[in-house]
Amino acid sequence: MRDQAESLRMHMLLNQGQIGRSIAVVSGKGGVGKSNFSLNFSSMLASLGKKIVVIDMDIGMGNIHILLGKSVPTNLKDYLDGKQSLESVMYEGPNGMKYISGGSGLNGVLEWTDEMFDRLIQAFEHFQKEYDVILFDMGAGATNKILDLIVAVDDVIVISTAEPTAITDAYSMMKYIHFKDPEKNFYVVCNRAFTAEEGRDTVTRLSFAMSKFLDKDVTILGSLPEDPAVRKAVREQMPFSILYPEAEISKTLRVMTNRFIESSQEEVHANEQQNTFISRLKNMFKKGRD
Repeated sequence: MRDQAESLRMHMLLNQGQIGRSIAVVSGKGGVGKSNFSLNFSSMLASLGKKIVVIDMDIGMGNIHILLGKSVPTNLKDYLDGKQSLESVMYEGPNGMKYISGGSGLNGVLEWTDEMFDRLIQAFEHFQKEYDVILFDMGAGATNKILDLIVAVDDVIVISTAEPTAITDAYSMMKYIHFKDPEKNFYVVCNRAFTAEEGRDTVTRLSFAMSKFLDKDVTILGSLPEDPAVRKAVREQMPFSILYPEAEISKTLRVMTNRFIESSQEEVHANEQQNTFISRLKNMFKKGRD
């Protein structure tokens, strides 16, 4: 399997500069909003003119098509098994983006046959020629299957929340990936931050841990705020960035997406003026009680 992963990496690095950029979105644990980030980030990239395909790799529990309110009769495993063509497992999402559902039987990928791997390489080669961005929405956790695939991609976006367990698991995920590929590019995002300060503290802690213990620099993309628009959009089965474009999280993600495209090193956090105002109110109430 390791030789196959390296072979895949070689294919994905051929003709660099003329092929699509490959990105894996990962998290150390479930429930941090990884798939929601993947969907809305991809939709925004598409709205900015990027031709993008999203492959849902969440093992047996793909979420992308559910978040879009779509019922998909075919999935990635159907293609890998040779039951369907690549075109027949691809579906159109918001702003012209394409996506492939993970399906319920993806655990079989752990036992890749030579034929399945050949079909996987053929798909990636096609995507690299036809798309600007190839985004993998990975399953949560650090299984060998996930790590072997991540070795092949160009960049890894790590999603965490401010919860201590999420931070610890996100660091563990980055550490495992780093040991597999010390040259891997990491981008760190704190999701569901209640304040800009909380978001900044979370990504700073992750960056500091990688630097101190692994001598590895990471790029901080920033943080996305806790926003009721997300839950509403999930219920409506539409991306929050489309359904609520003026929501705080949509505006913050829009700036973050632009910075990512521009390879900017500037962090993006939620409306800090609003957070400062809230902090001042809290301080006023606190003083009133003293």
